[in-house]
Amino acid sequence: MEPTTKQQNSAGPDLSQYPNIDNGLEGIVAFSSHKSFIDGAKGELIYAGYNIEVLAENATFEEVCFLLWYERLPNSDELNQLNQLLTSQREVPDTIYTYLKGTSTKAEPMSVLRTATSMLADTDIDALDNSPEANLRKSIRLTAKMPTIIAAYDRIRNGQEAVAPLNEGSTSYNFLYMLNGERPGKHAERVLDLCLVTHAEHGMNASTFTARAVASTMSDLHSAVTAAIGSLKGPLHGGANTAVMNMLKGLDRDADIVEFVKNKLANKEKIMGFGHRVYKTFDPRASLLRVMARDLAKEVDMQYLYEWSETILKIMKEEKNIDPNVDFFSATVYYSMGIMPDLYTAIFAMARISGWSAHYIEQMGNNRLIRPRQLYMGAKNLEWVPVEKR
Repeated sequence: MEPTTKQQNSAGPDLSQYPNIDNGLEGIVAFSSHKSFIDGAKGELIYAGYNIEVLAENATFEEVCFLLWYERLPNSDELNQLNQLLTSQREVPDTIYTYLKGTSTKAEPMSVLRTATSMLADTDIDALDNSPEANLRKSIRLTAKMPTIIAAYDRIRNGQEAVAPLNEGSTSYNFLYMLNGERPGKHAERVLDLCLVTHAEHGMNASTFTARAVASTMSDLHSAVTAAIGSLKGPLHGGANTAVMNMLKGLDRDADIVEFVKNKLANKEKIMGFGHRVYKTFDPRASLLRVMARDLAKEVDMQYLYEWSETILKIMKEEKNIDPNVDFFSATVYYSMGIMPDLYTAIFAMARISGWSAHYIEQMGNNRLIRPRQLYMGAKNLEWVPVEKR
């Protein structure tokens, strides 16, 4: 439909009056935080004072949760207490199992997780209590219950009975047990634990910003986390690791990877898992997962996946001068562990709940409603035209 004369004559605002518009809020500092720090030029990531490399080598996921919530590491008694609380809160209400059994077996795991997380508020006695103590209790419950939801739905959709959570073991150990129906080995537990540590927190990414925006309205934690899950679900955020693995799975074992990548670039197609809004060098989390991907792929006779990844990495650096992000190698790690691609983002959420809830608590401690402005680009003062004359 052609615009009317009036619309054609109604030019937008003079953009010279607005020199500081930043699409996507790039470069805008909206919050102060004690939760994490990123130096994109150096490729540095810090959680509450500790470099990610130090945490990856020494910390458990549970210690990282405590660190993000309290901004310090726990002593042994505090860690034992947190582990006991997490273990005691793993089971989910019967209404959740009823939903998981009744929903479509073709549903996206992230969609199911989003709905089930929202449902948890219905039976949480602290649901509408936004005191710091209640928010911490809810954070622990959500961190404990998310793995149960993800594992239960995966088994149900595959025609299997859900496995009840254990009253022992780490988050990683229990999740792998519920997912596979058998107790995992120490190596598998450690690999998944390391993945959870590297995915736990990452500054003001899209899903964390979403959580804080919801928190700023004084809405409840379940609402903020549900919204964050919806944000993480997108392929430009957490969904990228699934896209990476689907790309690799779609290739024949004898495929010419160099030709494949160059053809995609020539056709202006995006190679998922590369580039980052903040990092201008190698994502430090990708460096950690790169080593795991190499060792795991070799262990399960899928070394070709790692070799493909290294070839793609080399071409992308030569052709586009961009480095991989955390999603690129995490795809190979999860696939080598026998986890299907459409669960990857849900596992990402299982880790990031620690960061989301930490930011929610921080936002509530010094809240101001998030309300950015927009630049209106449309026409103004149009004349009304009756419907019969349009």
